[in-house]
Amino acid sequence: MTSPDPDGLLAEQLLRLTRRVHRIQKRHLEQRDLGITPAQSRLLRTLAHYASPPRMADLAQRLEVVPRAVTTLVDGLEAAGKVRRVPDPANRRVIRIELTADGRTALRELRRARRSAAEEILAPLTGEQRKALGRLLDTLIDGAPVRDCGGGASV
Repeated sequence: MTSPDPDGLLAEQLLRLTRRVHRIQKRHLEQRDLGITPAQSRLLRTLAHYASPPRMADLAQRLEVVPRAVTTLVDGLEAAGKVRRVPDPANRRVIRIELTADGRTALRELRRARRSAAEEILAPLTGEQRKALGRLLDTLIDGAPVRDCGGGASV
């Protein structure tokens, strides 16, 4: 079976697009002057997905980073009033991290920044191209099984 991208062109295009997305999102974040780094933004977005305040270790695991990295991010966000450390009601030795009202406001602004960055990136595409891209991205995200389109017998 041959590789669908023998010269690595698709892989290179995907990496270039990823870098472009990060650059544009960073610029949109900076324009909003929130004082939040992309890494802090990711932590806030992750924190918002929890039903109740998570432990630092939970955040580190979800973000796939070492706990020390989360501590540094939380320190910065706490100093900016976006998150706070709260004791676990069941175990005083455990500290949990929760969004503050300022953190929720910042999260809304971050979402607006991400949306405007996406609009900028997608601007050259027609509506039909956007639909096609959406279907392709869903396939890549979901990891759908590869189908043989060569006309051979199916199993």
